[in-house]
Amino acid sequence: MKSFLRALGIAAAVAFFPAAFSGCDSPDEGGVVLRLTNWGGAGEDNDYDRLVKDLYRRFERDHPGVRLKIENIPGEYVPKMLLNFVAGTQPEVMVLDASSAAVFVNNGLLTDLRPFVESDPEFDLSDFYPNVVDIARRGDKLYAIPIDFTPMVVYYNKDLFDKAGVPYPDPNWTFAEFFEIAQKLTIPAKDPGLPPVQYGFVFTNWMPAWVMWLWNNGGDVLSPDGSKATGYLDSDPNVETLTFLRDLVKRHKVAPSLSEMQAMGADPFVHGKAAMVVMGHWALTGYKNAPKDSSGKPLIDWERLGVAHLPHNTPEPNTVFYEAGLAIPKDCKHPEEAWKFIRYWTSAEVQRVYNSSGIAVSARKDISRERAADPIEAQFLPIVPSARPPYGSRVESYEIVENVGRSMIDSILNNDVPVREALRRAASRIDREFAKR
Repeated sequence: MKSFLRALGIAAAVAFFPAAFSGCDSPDEGGVVLRLTNWGGAGEDNDYDRLVKDLYRRFERDHPGVRLKIENIPGEYVPKMLLNFVAGTQPEVMVLDASSAAVFVNNGLLTDLRPFVESDPEFDLSDFYPNVVDIARRGDKLYAIPIDFTPMVVYYNKDLFDKAGVPYPDPNWTFAEFFEIAQKLTIPAKDPGLPPVQYGFVFTNWMPAWVMWLWNNGGDVLSPDGSKATGYLDSDPNVETLTFLRDLVKRHKVAPSLSEMQAMGADPFVHGKAAMVVMGHWALTGYKNAPKDSSGKPLIDWERLGVAHLPHNTPEPNTVFYEAGLAIPKDCKHPEEAWKFIRYWTSAEVQRVYNSSGIAVSARKDISRERAADPIEAQFLPIVPSARPPYGSRVESYEIVENVGRSMIDSILNNDVPVREALRRAASRIDREFAKR
């Protein structure tokens, strides 16, 4: 973390923190003030924000003398939180995102919650999915309690499958079977010089949405200890995988090119112009509010969406899940009250209300199973056991890898750099950047 903080210019930045924020709590209005930091902006006065505010007020009513101070941090959450720690202005409770958990957990910035868990008869850790809990576990210590998560999945449009007479994906489909389905669902334009009128698949150059393809063909990104990319990212299985993905776009044209995606200016899947896409649970909120045609009919019917494992050439499917949990920063002055908030927020009563927004899968097994009464929600649960945490939960500065990965795919799809050469360059660049940490 030291090199990262030096790069931020901490000495200069700390001087600008107001004196009113010194210490872990705030003295205004008396009683105990619990500061809670979260991703995001100030919020919009919509149903979801009102629901969350009501849950906050309920906690304050149930805990006289304790007041919540919510601080939503728009953009650059991680560096801004690290600045808080350096300045001694860390909150009582913080949202810990799995994709960046390593920098906080590995550097001793968080409180071990195991003593609270073991001494609290009202809290049962077994209520939560064990692989989700393990994200914040280090040995016998536990640094966060999960709220919710989303596995990355293949969404498919059942209407387009039915129209083409194509069976829905089998849970054990392979890369070859995926390609065959994508071909059948791609409808060429009458003019061969024009792009297809319908695509079988949408490929997104966002590494969190394509890294699982590497795993599902026996490849990986980093060494087991997360220290190097050479010999792993540039492996033969990864050459095979990225060649497969490249050919979907450039050779077979069953997925739009990156330039075609930019020209469209809109997601072809949500507009009913593509049959499959890889995305997380949060995408459902957008699909439920899909744009409408001139007659007012939604371009996709979200109730006719299917959810599937990614195709895999491995014995078992692999995916990643992105999770958010609640942690107590180290040296907080009100850890007991902070734990009461975490216990409250992750309770079945609160999560039953909070998770009704549909943004993610509840980390509580009981609530996610209740929500599985919805047929679409039910399709997520069989995928949960195959999900693994993102590298950023264990590897500091993993954003380096994701930035390099995005540039690598750009070079393959836009500049025709050979796949093996692009992987070699990317692995070497990652190792050079890691050496600077």
